[in-house]
Amino acid sequence: MATAKSLATDEYKLFPSPRNVHRVVFEHQVFLPYPYMLIDMESYYLKGRYSLFAACRLVDNKMGQLVTLEDVADEVKFKSKFVPD
Repeated sequence: MATAKSLATDEYKLFPSPRNVHRVVFEHQVFLPYPYMLIDMESYYLKGRYSLFAACRLVDNKMGQLVTLEDVADEVKFKSKFVPD
């Protein structure tokens, strides 16, 4: 991850997960305030593309992770199945 390039949006500073297949910030986003939690995206069996980033939310400098999803149905599915450790 040390060699990964950071991305910046209006809301976040992002560092892509090395396990990402797609390093795209998709339209549907879920910020998770758990910077050290291991999130296995494949276990959610999402239909569309997705990506996971280590994130710093710029408004309050809160560290966490940002899940971005191509499909709104996947966002709903992820939110319903996600349980923090």
